[in-house]
Amino acid sequence: MSTVESIHVDGVWKQAASGGTREVVDPADTEVIAVVAEGGAEDVDAAVAAARRAFDTGPWPRTPAAERAALLHRTADLLRRDREEIALVESRDTGKTLEEGRVDVDCVADAFRYFADLVAGEPAGRVVDAGTPEVHSVVVHEPVGVCALITPWNYPLLQASWKIAPALAAGNTFVVKPSEVTPLSTLRLVALLAEAGLPAGVANVVTGAGDPVGARMSEHPDVDLVSFTGGLASGTKVMAAAAAGVKKVALELGGKNPNVVFADACATDEGFDTAVDQALNAAFMHSGQVCSAGSRLIVEESVRERFVTELARRADLVRLGRGTADGVECGPLVSAQQLARTEEYVASALAEGAVLRCGGTRPEPDADRPAAGYFYRPTVLDHCDRTMRVVREEVFGPVLTVETFRTEDEAVALANDTEYGLAGAVWTSDAGRARRVAGLLRHGTVWINDFHPYLPQAEWGGFGKSGIGRELGPSGLDEYREAKHIYQNLNPRPVRWFRG
Repeated sequence: MSTVESIHVDGVWKQAASGGTREVVDPADTEVIAVVAEGGAEDVDAAVAAARRAFDTGPWPRTPAAERAALLHRTADLLRRDREEIALVESRDTGKTLEEGRVDVDCVADAFRYFADLVAGEPAGRVVDAGTPEVHSVVVHEPVGVCALITPWNYPLLQASWKIAPALAAGNTFVVKPSEVTPLSTLRLVALLAEAGLPAGVANVVTGAGDPVGARMSEHPDVDLVSFTGGLASGTKVMAAAAAGVKKVALELGGKNPNVVFADACATDEGFDTAVDQALNAAFMHSGQVCSAGSRLIVEESVRERFVTELARRADLVRLGRGTADGVECGPLVSAQQLARTEEYVASALAEGAVLRCGGTRPEPDADRPAAGYFYRPTVLDHCDRTMRVVREEVFGPVLTVETFRTEDEAVALANDTEYGLAGAVWTSDAGRARRVAGLLRHGTVWINDFHPYLPQAEWGGFGKSGIGRELGPSGLDEYREAKHIYQNLNPRPVRWFRG
């Protein structure tokens, strides 16, 4: 298999300076689907230099907002054009179902359109009343500069778009490092940006491992902002590396997200069915490899047994298999490392006293589940508590823990008893309770009687160790801009502070 020229610097695709390569595999059968360049610090330096030149002397930062918006819209059109092809790439690279891949492409196009419209419709600046007609005072927003964008393996295309679209809309240049495990869709996106007419040097990409590629990007003196999505341990390293240069930093570091179900939500057959169905979606979408996965079910004690019994029954019926196969509902984990990590968490939970209600094993292989694939059955662990690692730490696999409560106050306390604070949900038929609990949950997104939807026009990010900064929404654009106050004295004259 030929090597993909996966390093893009100053408009040119090339191999790594070292000549190193890495195999990219399909997690459903471990077949090698591409060989990409394994970049290093030298490649990062070249990419940052290109981005620096493009920002300091190139046309993009000085391009009118309407023209930048038009390019983002053209990119969205190209994504729609190539939807099936890109979705297939994403499915084979990550293991997710083809339908999930299609949804991802649609969401990426929506993000590009949102940020395009946001900057195109903005006023030139915010006039500030200085209290005198002799002063004209205005606050304007300018691009930060060169952005280092580091993206995760679970939603590589989507997470890249949440950074690239606002960065470009604001007039920045960038270097992006996709995960070494799932780099292929990001390469397609960068190619589409070039096709849409983005000037050379504005968009650069370096494939390779977090160390040295991500590490060098984070510490590079010519980088002005680092945006990272990934695990907590890596995020703290990124923040430390960026600190020496006092760079702007945005971090999205995952979550341990509560899904709180009150008994009144299950008072009718329809309500019960909906809450169980959504609990499945919350925990097992993309095999639980979602930063906002509802991996902690916190259910009122009076309905716990009925709820968990039905949940486990349905989880056992989830059809696992190759993401491109018809009828498959859930694909494999992304790698052998992630499979082993999931198995270790389940084993530790059982050793600490959790009760296995379903799953807990690899499935039997069949035509859709090759034996070499990284498949793991949806797993429900009952009788869990906050002393268990599986409840405290982010598993990033198809593992759902069950805790119970008796009172509203206890439910809120359990939901907030986490170092993270990315997302959470409350299920209840009581409108007053819904508002109270949603107001008390210390999480960046709170769903009431739903789980997982997001809007590009609404901010996304977390409290606590889930990170700092926000993506999407107006705040997501502001991450990539600097505010500048321009104060003009229309009638200058001596102040005579110093009388001579």
